[in-house]
Amino acid sequence: MNQEEIIKKITEMVLEYGPKLIGAILVYIIGSVIVKALVKAFGRLMDKRNTDASLKPFLLSLIGTLLKSLLVISALSMLGIEMTSFVAILGAAGLAVGMALSGTLQNFAGGVMILLFKPFKVGDFIEAQGYSGSVREIQIFNTILKTPDNKTIIIPNGGLSTGAMTNYSTEPQRRVDFTFGIGYGDSIAKAEEVLRGIIAADSRILTEEGKEPFIGVTALADSSVNFAVRVWANSADYWGIYFDMNAKVYNEFNSNGISIPFPQMDVHLTKD
Repeated sequence: MNQEEIIKKITEMVLEYGPKLIGAILVYIIGSVIVKALVKAFGRLMDKRNTDASLKPFLLSLIGTLLKSLLVISALSMLGIEMTSFVAILGAAGLAVGMALSGTLQNFAGGVMILLFKPFKVGDFIEAQGYSGSVREIQIFNTILKTPDNKTIIIPNGGLSTGAMTNYSTEPQRRVDFTFGIGYGDSIAKAEEVLRGIIAADSRILTEEGKEPFIGVTALADSSVNFAVRVWANSADYWGIYFDMNAKVYNEFNSNGISIPFPQMDVHLTKD
């Protein structure tokens, strides 16, 4: 092939593919501007609807990636590149990667579900997967808890989104339940009077309608008469009331001559 034929061949290629290449470049440039504008508009829409701060970056990134992928495919198709086979290859590769990373994808899907439906939020105290603690961070693959004794627990979102979970921070008020036992020789009326006095002296215990304290005999056990005591309190006061109530009942029962039974064993020695 001589020089003239080479120049002719290049000229034909430029005339054939030049306009397509220029058109594809223009489509990509203009499309990129439109994609950025759409992502920004979607971001403003989420701000107006007070979308969770941890969900917004993920959604914007996902939408931007999808729109850019469609833009690249459109630009390549303008060059005459057959996209059917390309898309099929991408689909097969995606299937293979999905099978290899099934656990990771499950955690990813779980993170999306948690961010969308919000069964808990940062700062809530939850119990799930055998662990309990305050939610410090909700990531796309894991949720990080901080335990009361300052341990960090990382729970995969897959199991967290499909398993049972208790959120102790959802309601502003909680009921505190106690069981106190007295001896069979002690007065039930006297014990109830002491318990009501302890409850009345604690301003943290709620007494509004529907939240009245409850005291009742719940069981005649082997060595004790057991009282069920149920009081309502603000969630922030739960543990303070729980610990203080146990200490006060012990002291007041002793001061009023009410015995607190405990297991005892009698040993009898016999001599042959």
